Amino acid sequence: MHFSSALVAAAISAGSVSGHMIMKTPAPFGSPNSSPLLADGSDFPCKGITSPPPATANTMPIGAPQTLSFTGSAVHGGGSCQVALTTDKAPTKTSKWMVIHSIIGGCPSNTTDGNLAEDPSGSSANKYTYSIPSGISPGEYTLAWTWFNKIGNREMYMNCAPVTVTGGSSGSKRSLSSRGKQSLRDSLGWFNRRASFPDLFKANIGSASAGCATVDSTDVIFPDPGDSVESDRGPSNPSAKPPTGCSASPSVPAAGGGAAPTSAAGASPTAVTAGSAPTTAAPSVAPVPTTSAAVVVSQPAAASPTPASGSGSGSTGSSAGALSGACTNEGAWNCLGGTQTQRCASGMWSPPQPVPAGEKCSGGQSADLELATG
Repeated sequence: MHFSSALVAAAISAGSVSGHMIMKTPAPFGSPNSSPLLADGSDFPCKGITSPPPATANTMPIGAPQTLSFTGSAVHGGGSCQVALTTDKAPTKTSKWMVIHSIIGGCPSNTTDGNLAEDPSGSSANKYTYSIPSGISPGEYTLAWTWFNKIGNREMYMNCAPVTVTGGSSGSKRSLSSRGKQSLRDSLGWFNRRASFPDLFKANIGSASAGCATVDSTDVIFPDPGDSVESDRGPSNPSAKPPTGCSASPSVPAAGGGAAPTSAAGASPTAVTAGSAPTTAAPSVAPVPTTSAAVVVSQPAAASPTPASGSGSGSTGSSAGALSGACTNEGAWNCLGGTQTQRCASGMWSPPQPVPAGEKCSGGQSADLELATG
């Protein structure tokens, strides 16, 4: 039997507000209710709740897996979510947020077109894994989870939590010197390091979101999702649509894969230098020294486009061999002079990224990226 989205939305609207979703982990400030942000944005950010701290501290080593989980059952057919950090302990409307993970579609659930069985204390929604990237310095932060529901009223949900970021453990770092030549197809910690992060996406909250709105019965595609992205069904998701009223040209990343960042008009990425603590608070634990520093990556100067030899994707390259534009060999790597690399992600070539200090890449375009020390 087929139900229209209008009927599903009506059923959801008739449901109990008490069953809406609340972030369970990391533990949020205070005792947040499950309602969305006010339509005029007056309680953005964090619904105005930035105290008291939870009984359980949220300590997050850089690079260690973290769990995003929820309490409640009104999942509104899923939607799209983001995880972001700010150095402000009591965030305000002018706080600078840094998106560290985006989920496009299927959040907080991809198992129903409506709501889960009503249970305000339920824990049947999906759980997601993310980590603090190496471009974030140890220190005190406020973490935000935001959610744009697929079905129902056009809303924005947001819970916040205090977190302490610590230096990564030795177990989370790979030893380059002991392994020599190696494939990094499944080891991309260095590739995800960046000196800036996209701003938090905002919509459906009036002037606080500058008129940006999501479309009913769709999973919103974030204009700039950042480097760490997962998506429900990837580019084949027919429900994934861009927002309205925003200056953006988003694209859907491959399912489960990372997407190369694309700056949205008007977005102001926040710069964070690895190894330096946030200016607003001193770390509550001693930072673990790091031997690498974040590098500001810039696109090479544009050159007169020429067909990229052997790309098989219609891309164009610069005199340094960098490729840009569309690509069809999803997941392929391109080594640039041994010192930089880029990847075909979500159908587009990413900007070049530097390889780790003391290493060189080889092989030009290939399915696996090979790095050699020395």
